[in-house]
Amino acid sequence: MQIAIKHTDEQLMEQVSQENLNALSVLFDRYQVPLYNFFYRQNYDGALSEDLVQTVFERILKYRQSYVSGMTFRSWMYQIARNAKTDHYKKQYRISDFVQPDDLVIATASIEESMADAEDLQQLERAMQHLPDMQREILVMTRFQKMKYGEVAEILQCSEGAVKVKVHRALKQLRHIFFKMEKY
Repeated sequence: MQIAIKHTDEQLMEQVSQENLNALSVLFDRYQVPLYNFFYRQNYDGALSEDLVQTVFERILKYRQSYVSGMTFRSWMYQIARNAKTDHYKKQYRISDFVQPDDLVIATASIEESMADAEDLQQLERAMQHLPDMQREILVMTRFQKMKYGEVAEILQCSEGAVKVKVHRALKQLRHIFFKMEKY
């Protein structure tokens, strides 16, 4: 069966859940890079990020029957991604032992516009690394993955208002860390 690129993610996932596994390759092509970036901006490890992307698509295949028609595919997929990341760290590391390298590249347009030079950007990268995991994750989803608050609310299983508050607090904490680091 030929898969047309014009199908929505939800239509493709319904095809996957009905055993048309060719539709999964279209979804993989659409989401492998965004998922890789989602993981990389949280763990800063290319190989691990690739492995986690594979894990997500393995789980999508494995749990294809649990996809509910009409459900937003992207939200469902990112929930699987969050679970895959959590499961990895539960098996491999204690979260407090995970150390991130200094080579994070931040690409948030609104923040970059306010940064005048590369030194400030490096300081912002270091500040981002000091955020708690949940705050870093929510900024990655809303700023880097360009997810709407409603979509993030669905993933986090909370209200859109709660997401707005969490983003606001994460940005406030990031600013605090950034300017505290600037003094040193």
